[in-house]
Amino acid sequence: MLRIVTGIICILVSTQALCQVSIPVDGSYKNEMDSIRYTNLKEKMSRNKLTRRIYGFIFRDVYNQRKKVQVKEIEENVFKPFEGLVIGNIAIRQLDVLGESVYDTTREGNKFENFLSRKLHSNTREKIIRSYFLFESGERIDSRKLLDNERIIRNNPTILDVRIIVVPREDPDWLADIVVLIQDRWSIVPTVGIGGVSNFKLGLRNNNLLGSATKLYNSVTWNAQDSIQKFQTRTTYTVPYIGKSFISAHANLIWERDIKQRSLGFGRPFLTTDTKYAGALEVGQSRILEIKRFTENPYFVLMYPVEYNYYDMWLGRSFRFRLPGRLFADNVRFVTAFRMNQFRYTERPDVRADINKIYWNRRTMLLSLGLSDRNYKRDVLVYGFGRTEDVPVGSMASITMGREDTEFGTRGYGGVQVSRGQYLSEKAGYLYGLVSFGSYMKNKHMQQGVLSANLDYISRLHPLGIRYFRQFVSLRYTNGINRDPLEYLNISGVGGIRGVKSEYLIGTERLSFGLETVLFSSKNFFGFRLAYFTFADLSLVTRQSNIWESPLYQAYGLGIRLQNENLALNTIQLRLGYYHNIPMINSPVRAGVEGTSRLMFRDFDISAPSIVPLR
Repeated sequence: MLRIVTGIICILVSTQALCQVSIPVDGSYKNEMDSIRYTNLKEKMSRNKLTRRIYGFIFRDVYNQRKKVQVKEIEENVFKPFEGLVIGNIAIRQLDVLGESVYDTTREGNKFENFLSRKLHSNTREKIIRSYFLFESGERIDSRKLLDNERIIRNNPTILDVRIIVVPREDPDWLADIVVLIQDRWSIVPTVGIGGVSNFKLGLRNNNLLGSATKLYNSVTWNAQDSIQKFQTRTTYTVPYIGKSFISAHANLIWERDIKQRSLGFGRPFLTTDTKYAGALEVGQSRILEIKRFTENPYFVLMYPVEYNYYDMWLGRSFRFRLPGRLFADNVRFVTAFRMNQFRYTERPDVRADINKIYWNRRTMLLSLGLSDRNYKRDVLVYGFGRTEDVPVGSMASITMGREDTEFGTRGYGGVQVSRGQYLSEKAGYLYGLVSFGSYMKNKHMQQGVLSANLDYISRLHPLGIRYFRQFVSLRYTNGINRDPLEYLNISGVGGIRGVKSEYLIGTERLSFGLETVLFSSKNFFGFRLAYFTFADLSLVTRQSNIWESPLYQAYGLGIRLQNENLALNTIQLRLGYYHNIPMINSPVRAGVEGTSRLMFRDFDISAPSIVPLR
């Protein structure tokens, strides 16, 4: 089937500029341009009126222009100078979804962008935006709360970026007004896949239905040649926040070839360090067509349906936990949480006391205790293409205990998780580490245990002429302990080797190393920003006792990523790679075009107690 992800109505768009505006106490605005020079191409094309117009229509500078070639560090907390002032008026300015930027409100879109922004897009309603605020008129300014509020709003998938500006008054000088600059994402995204009149897929996603900030997705698929199911449909509905409760909700109704699901859920995470209560509830029914292989013989394929009913709920409480002498002592919290879920299977493969434990009818109760130290540093050009990114800085340690009642008796569970992430220094970059261990216990023997460790390094943003680049390094280790034959690890894709989709490279122990260099271009094309990357992926996977006896699977390559962050689209990635020692592929040189989701930082909040997954 030929799949075409269309965005015709969105293609001629520009993305935001990246500059930084500081607000002195006297209320005057001083623009500090974090920018780069015009390229030689622009200088040449600007000499002629016609070519200048062509350049302006096709290309947009990602940054404004300044003699000094740099992107300045975004302040950690720009609200500290206003700590304690009383909040007066609160005004909201909603920017056009295309053309403008929260860091450069003087930027104007072209006629086509203005038409799309003002005629075909409905901005998020002001009443809904105000429900996201953690502050009110008459309160004293809490700099940490304002910073958290920006992050919370940015995490809303309907919002591209937000900036809160404090404007002190001269008389009285203890009063300050607040201006909130907010910019939506383009909300309507069609999806079309056409393989002929007897084979097609049509879908439409609206990420901001009638300005309500709710997300609705509908799709239908027809394949007359499919002997299992010709007609397929999927509907999902998501509410990011319900009023000022910050409770999210989602509903799924899926009736597709490999999955049929009905589910309804509500949830509220520990949004900030001041959030005292968090929890979630989800109920549903699922039917999945499983495709599995045995680790002892990966060439033997099993295909079978699995159907079950389930519920899952948890509740957590956060307590202030002061650590004297800590830089972010106010952000440390002691968190305890309880979770209970139940799975009842109506269709499954054969189960016994010693096999296929993942399909047991079961009820699990878990309790977790932990310490969380959370803070955030604003940065740019990490996983994004120019929008503000909130990088978690802090640490977390938790223990999980519980029991599982199954049709074959009761067994206990214990797990521990420790993580830390920080900027090593101004020039050394960001380092994140995570170690997890968990296992069921029965008759003093471990069952379905997992030991995993992750280490991620992100270099600082280095200038290279008029562009910038970062280095990304990752190390992953996972070991499954006493797993069932149908439980295994795979080195394909995330956690292994990108561009590989091989079900033969499986095992219970895996070690992977990834190296990537990303060069962020200073230009964008038709609103899509470009990033060039090179990569090297190395991985070991084994079903034996010694992982070092496994062949070293390798991949090396380069590619281009395109992303328009004003649109709710996946990143488009074009990749060319050389794959060494990969079995069951026709050629070691492979090219691919795919849509990839934006990578996310791991946070240090403690949420639902969970079983350490084998992945």
